[in-house]
Amino acid sequence: MRTTVGIIGGGPAGLLLARLLHRAGIDCVVLESRTRDHVEQRQRAGMLEQGTVDALRACGAAGRLESEGLVHQGIELRFAGERHHIDFPALAGGRTVTIYAQTEIVKDLVALQLADGPPLLFEAQALAVEKPESDAPVVRFLHEGREQSLTCDWVAGCDGFHGIARAAFPAATSRTYEHGYPYAWLGILADVPPSCEELIYARGERGFALHSMRSPAVSRLYLQVPGDTDPDDWSDDRIWDELADRFAVDADWTLERGPITAKSVTPMRSYVHEPMRHGRLLLAGDAAHIVPPTGAKGLNLAVSDVSVLARALTDLHRTGSTQSLDRYSELCLSRVWQATRFSYDMTRMLHTQQNGDAFENRLQLARLRRITASRHAAAELAANYTGLPLPV
Repeated sequence: MRTTVGIIGGGPAGLLLARLLHRAGIDCVVLESRTRDHVEQRQRAGMLEQGTVDALRACGAAGRLESEGLVHQGIELRFAGERHHIDFPALAGGRTVTIYAQTEIVKDLVALQLADGPPLLFEAQALAVEKPESDAPVVRFLHEGREQSLTCDWVAGCDGFHGIARAAFPAATSRTYEHGYPYAWLGILADVPPSCEELIYARGERGFALHSMRSPAVSRLYLQVPGDTDPDDWSDDRIWDELADRFAVDADWTLERGPITAKSVTPMRSYVHEPMRHGRLLLAGDAAHIVPPTGAKGLNLAVSDVSVLARALTDLHRTGSTQSLDRYSELCLSRVWQATRFSYDMTRMLHTQQNGDAFENRLQLARLRRITASRHAAAELAANYTGLPLPV
């Protein structure tokens, strides 16, 4: 099998890249190791930066997003029993964010790909990327019970943190930067209308909590818990009681409760791999970087990466110039590190320290007071949350 761009991974990064290349007249093949049902049901992020919404619109993948997405004008910060609204449009030049589940983005992109896009192979397990330094790298993969080869001009590794693409980078030229956090998130999905109109980020003495949503009828909520937490140790009543305590404010507000349909624990880590290109192999999304979910940057960084990559491959296709591709890693990493910094700062500001460090706790409150008292500080948060401009 032969193609111009071999894409490993059929998540939002790989599927969006395929869509962008298809619209630019560049042929590609997407290899996804899981079944279609699995890919379309994976629960992941749901907060889209303005730039992510714009990218989906530009490639014709925003039909349901336009009708079902929930546009948010800001977020609410809660601490010390107080409520503070951060007004994104007023602080970030009219920019907003949109709630639309990643599962729905994947469904939309899969449908477009299967209807009129290049080949998308499910249950096609990539085994290795060979000869990435050559003009014709090869992806070996297992599909329908036999090993096959996909020869490409370029390979895009969009196969996540545990994928095989990053393993093809020589150890001698790879640099990794990693930071672990001593806590995790216990996340739930509940069949109950959200108790808020916008996301609530709450810092309490007992820990952090986040109130989000997936639709007008489904709520998504999170609790800071120790990293070794077993979700089965938390009963539904215990979860709701703890959420109510952490969201409590000195005002008339009630947390609505309902049936919990899913529980999971999300570990917290920061990870960056440099560079994001080796020869004709390019990494995008979680294959190259991981951020804690506090800043809602994971999915949005993946979209940023593939937008830059699609633009570079389109430049090559139309002009024959590799100038943009030669800068791909540099351009993406400039934005990746800003998002990593923002996610780290949000995480450290909002999560209580398990060792009870009173000094650190007072610094957290001082940071929150600064943001809620200073337009300049609030504008910095709003600019990062709604999404920094794509690198050029």
